[in-house]
Order: sequence, then structure tokens, then C-alpha cells
Amino acid sequence: MTSLNTVLQGKDTTTQGNLHVSFELGDKSWKLCCSDGTRSPSRYSVNAGDQAMVLDCLQKARARCGLDAQAKVHTCYEAGRDGWWLHRWLREQGIDNIVVDSSSIEVNRRAKRAKTDRLDADKLMALLLRYHRGERRVWSVVREPTAQEEDARRTHREIGRLMHERIAHTNRISSLLVLHTMRPGRVGGLPWDAWWKDHCMQVPPLLRGEIEREYARLMLTKQQLNALELERSHAVAEGAHPVVAQLAKLRAIGPRGAWILDKELFG
Repeated sequence: MTSLNTVLQGKDTTTQGNLHVSFELGDKSWKLCCSDGTRSPSRYSVNAGDQAMVLDCLQKARARCGLDAQAKVHTCYEAGRDGWWLHRWLREQGIDNIVVDSSSIEVNRRAKRAKTDRLDADKLMALLLRYHRGERRVWSVVREPTAQEEDARRTHREIGRLMHERIAHTNRISSLLVLHTMRPGRVGGLPWDAWWKDHCMQVPPLLRGEIEREYARLMLTKQQLNALELERSHAVAEGAHPVVAQLAKLRAIGPRGAWILDKELFG
């Protein structure tokens, strides 16, 4: 019952007179699979992000299915790099769109098939028809954040990336030094500056240059990280984020965890 042909063969699969469209979003092109639930699907390929081409394909699909120009359109796509702009644009066009958590899509473990954009679009179409037939558990629908909520998540996510970069630069410097049996301990800060000044001539010149460039990137990462954390602390102290301040008062919840809870969970 998971294949598109099996779903289309059902007698009561979906509301008649509606157009269902699944998007498979690629980097350079998008694949659209369109059906009214009774006819075989029509498939289109458009340039990624080309809104005019998307509307033209929907118009062609309506005409092929013999639907009225005002027929309701239901669409879906998997959450990914395109984020929410496409969802919001589709809603502005009067289209009922849902964004699906890709990890929640059911998988037939016995099936062995090639993975292509066309097959993925067909799979989404079959599940979309089942979803609007009433099978709500075929996948999980992602809740749409507001533009303000989405923007509020930028700070702590960037901080998280910078923390990973800091660790990567530190580990890289330590690994390069171990090649020459040198273990300075903690890389970075004033103790490192003094240690490196005493030991820098013990490594070959090209390696010394690589370590110093890596250290410069580490210092830039730490500078940006400290600036963002300071900005966040000032905003909380000034009362701009009351929920974060209240959560931080609870035992076992620090300022960083309180911020993430507010922006990701309670936001």
C-alpha cells in the first residue's frame, strides 16, 4: 500500500476535485509529482527556486486533471536546506502546504531500489494521498515557526558552530605538535603564548607557519564566540528575554541551556 500506483487504484483515496503535489527539492532542480488521486501522476522538472515555473506546472497539472482553476491544491516537501521560505510562499498563493520530517517517513526495509529524485517524489505523493485520506501517522508534520522565532534561533546555533570550530582548531594544533613529541597542554591563552615563544623554533618552518595560521583562526573564532556570548548576556540582563532569566534561576539550568530551551522548545 505504499506505492503510488496502489494508492491511485483505490476507490476512496482522497477528496475528489483537489490537486496533490509533492516536491523533491534539489540543489539545481526540483521534481514535482502532481495528481488528483484518480489519474496517473504527471511529473515536472523546474529550476530550483523558480516560482513562476512552479505556478505554471500547477496550472498545467490542473488542466491535465480537468480541474477548475480554483481547485484546492495540497502540497508537501521534506524539511531541508530550503527552510521555510517555500512553505510561506505557497501559503501566500492559497496552497495548503505541509513540511514533513524526513526521518519520520516510513521505509520498506525489504524494498531494494535506486534512490532518485523521481522515485522520492512518487513516494511523497503516495504518502500525501494517504495523509489526506485520513492516515495521519504516515509521517510527522513539522510545526512552522514564525519569522521572528526562526531569527531568534540564529544566535545560539551560531555559538554552537563556533564552539565546534574552536575545538577543531585546538585539536588540530595539538595533533601537529604531537608529530614532534610536543604536548603543550591547553592550547590558547597567555600560557600558550609564552610556551610557543620558547618552543616555536623546535619545529620545521613550514609546520611552524601552519600552526601559527591555525592559531590565528582559533583566536578569531574565540573572539567572535566571546562577542556573541557577551551580547546575549547583556540582552538577558536588560530584560529583553524574561523567560531565559526565569529559567536560569532553576537548579541545574545554566544561562546557555535556558536560552536554548526558550528559543527551541518554548519558542
